[in-house]
Amino acid sequence: MKYMLLMQFSEKNADFPKLEEWRPEEIQAHIRFMKETNTGLAAAGELVDAQGLAMPETARIVRSHSGGAPVVTEGPFPESKEWVAGWWIVDCDTEQRAIEIAALVSAAPGPGGRPLDMPIEVRQIMTAPPTEL
Repeated sequence: MKYMLLMQFSEKNADFPKLEEWRPEEIQAHIRFMKETNTGLAAAGELVDAQGLAMPETARIVRSHSGGAPVVTEGPFPESKEWVAGWWIVDCDTEQRAIEIAALVSAAPGPGGRPLDMPIEVRQIMTAPPTEL
């Protein structure tokens, strides 16, 4: 089964300094942890994809406009209190294993080497629409 692990932040759950306030060696340790984790998942045959996203200020919201030009809203979005920072798609035998992987990445090091304890949302990827539809 495939699962998407979403790394999400909000003003409520980011109880650590902003990335701009981290020391360079703390950022390097965080990135090293993520790369090593991804390497281990790939070696185990569990990693399908993993990506980090640019900061939310770079985001654009696009909406169709009834046949006209699309409406594009530029960031940052003060009304938006939550954002996705990145994701993993993993292919593992059980939901429990997906949860174990989520717990591992949740503990990525932050300032001072302390685990960030980031919230990671675990969602199964559907292989087809629900049969009742």
